[in-house]
Amino acid sequence: MKEIKENYKLLEFKEYGDERGNLVVAEGSGFDIPFDIRRVFYMSGSDPDIKRGNHANRYTQFVLINVSGSSKVLVDDGKKKEVVVLDKPRMGLYLAPMVWKEMYDFSPDSVLLVLASEHYIDSEYIRDYDAFLEEVNREN
Repeated sequence: MKEIKENYKLLEFKEYGDERGNLVVAEGSGFDIPFDIRRVFYMSGSDPDIKRGNHANRYTQFVLINVSGSSKVLVDDGKKKEVVVLDKPRMGLYLAPMVWKEMYDFSPDSVLLVLASEHYIDSEYIRDYDAFLEEVNREN
């Protein structure tokens, strides 16, 4: 299985195109996606000024892919913050556990696909930023 040591990283998927259009391939189980995919969901219809996410996860890994349109993602590992623009369907953003994420600035046609390593477990979500900082700094 592909090992990713960073807390977050941009991934680029294979894209095939011809006169019929484009096909982007992202395979799980360590090929393109560094985990087995257990949950898939997507966000659409969000206004540009709406923030989604606003949490960290203790166990779940994610890959975010804007399959249509664009959005921005603020990623914060407790030491540094970075804004990543997702605007190509062949680009994915890998997020390890214990990374705070905020998705925002959605284009009108944005469809943000999310691949997750775990099923939904409410108790693993950290929804308070100060509690996240306290927990992530305790681990380091």
